[in-house]
Amino acid sequence: MIDGSMQSYGLTLDKFLSHAAKWHPDAEVVSGAADGSIQRISYAALERRARGVSGALAALGIGPGDRVATLAWNTQGHVEAWYGIMGMGAVCHTLNPRLTAAQLGSMLAQSEARLLLASPDLLPLARAASANLPALRRILLLDTPDGEEGADPLAAAAPQGGAWGDFDETAPSGLCFTSGSTGAPKGVSYTHRGCYLHTMRQLQADVLGPTARDAILAVVPMFHANAWGLPFAAPAVGAKLVLPGRHSDGAHLARLIRSEGVTAAAGVPTVWLGLVEHLEVEGGEVPTLKRILVGGASMPPALMERIETRLGVEVQTSWGMTELSPLGTAAVPGDPARRASLSGKPAIGIDLLITDAEGRPLPDQRDAEGHLRVRGGTVVERYFGQGEPATDADGWFDTGDLARIDADGNLTITGRAKDLIKSGGEWINPAEIEALVGALPQVSLAAVIGRADAKWGERPVLLVEACDPSVSDADLLEPLAGRVAPWWIPDAVIRLDAMPLAPTGKIDKMQLRAEYGEV
Repeated sequence: MIDGSMQSYGLTLDKFLSHAAKWHPDAEVVSGAADGSIQRISYAALERRARGVSGALAALGIGPGDRVATLAWNTQGHVEAWYGIMGMGAVCHTLNPRLTAAQLGSMLAQSEARLLLASPDLLPLARAASANLPALRRILLLDTPDGEEGADPLAAAAPQGGAWGDFDETAPSGLCFTSGSTGAPKGVSYTHRGCYLHTMRQLQADVLGPTARDAILAVVPMFHANAWGLPFAAPAVGAKLVLPGRHSDGAHLARLIRSEGVTAAAGVPTVWLGLVEHLEVEGGEVPTLKRILVGGASMPPALMERIETRLGVEVQTSWGMTELSPLGTAAVPGDPARRASLSGKPAIGIDLLITDAEGRPLPDQRDAEGHLRVRGGTVVERYFGQGEPATDADGWFDTGDLARIDADGNLTITGRAKDLIKSGGEWINPAEIEALVGALPQVSLAAVIGRADAKWGERPVLLVEACDPSVSDADLLEPLAGRVAPWWIPDAVIRLDAMPLAPTGKIDKMQLRAEYGEV
């Protein structure tokens, strides 16, 4: 007997854009500049231009497995470069423009990228970052028909590249370095198969669940963990993809949402605080916007209520990491039990495990706090350039997060293991204090760090960015009474005009510790 079989159909990322070009050819990718100008292109035209990028890269000697870096904002040219690089089997190494030239240069040296594609306004940074890198051959410009002295434009009219997807689905597609907020940045190599599976997970109704009727605003940067996969998910269903370019201030986002009829958006919480503050001052509404996916940082309950009330939207909390491609869990839309502290449930394809500090699974996986581990087809196995695996013997990756899973399967991140404060030999979890203080309507952002103490080793200090400057220190500490141990109460309250944020939009605790962590 001869068994039947199915066709071999590689799960490669070029198929998303090719699908959109064939079945949703007139759906658009829209890029908005800060001056109000708009650039539009259909998926059909975008595919032709992306294949032109592949042809231009091939003419420059780029082949499968070669790394091509991008230093760019969320623009049409960056999307074209993504698909042009990945479609031909090369590896897209995204760089964060908010890092220093030295930091970027270190990442480029590790990846041995052969070309660097940059937004025109980032050309000086690109030149500084690429100095003294023998592997890097050339800098090319995106989003411009004209070159500048010392750099070449990426020709849109280049000859079409060869067949897309002509490689194994397990081949690397991208390279992204972690933010380094808790240590030295590490490179995470994405694969076509992993990102394809991640997109299929995003398309589920209980996750992002986009349709061809949606217009999706990707505020989360394309250099930040693949923009949470939105440039793959939108063409996969033929949704309009709206890109804000370099700027993400409230006025710019409000204009884009109104002009493009945006229905869903994604970004870190501080972005939506800016949109709310703009509308509170200038007035106006964003009536088409129905849902905002937030992640990358904890969502203060007061901010979530403020966003939902002012914008008339549903905030969908989530949790993920660069190492997870990046989505791990998402709150189920419409769930009446949802709240700011819940990060939702894992969709099919990723699993969670709560362990003790030594990695032993806790006997009861519900309502017990422990260390969070994950595994699945979209989870890192080993970091770029490292010989040792990043997982344990059973394939579990230690996220570094402390977490709890409730009886309904919802995940709550209760802190970072490296953020814990050891005072007098006992542990204090800053995240619990931050959640209570952050729930106050007078507080925009709150952070707790350990400050060196001669007697206790460390003592907690509360740093606050208040939206109501009249709130007193006693008011800020009052929610902690009876909710945490008395010795957890911060010794001092420090008020900041603006909370320092890391390049990914998270509160920059490394900077806070450097400035306020000493006696």
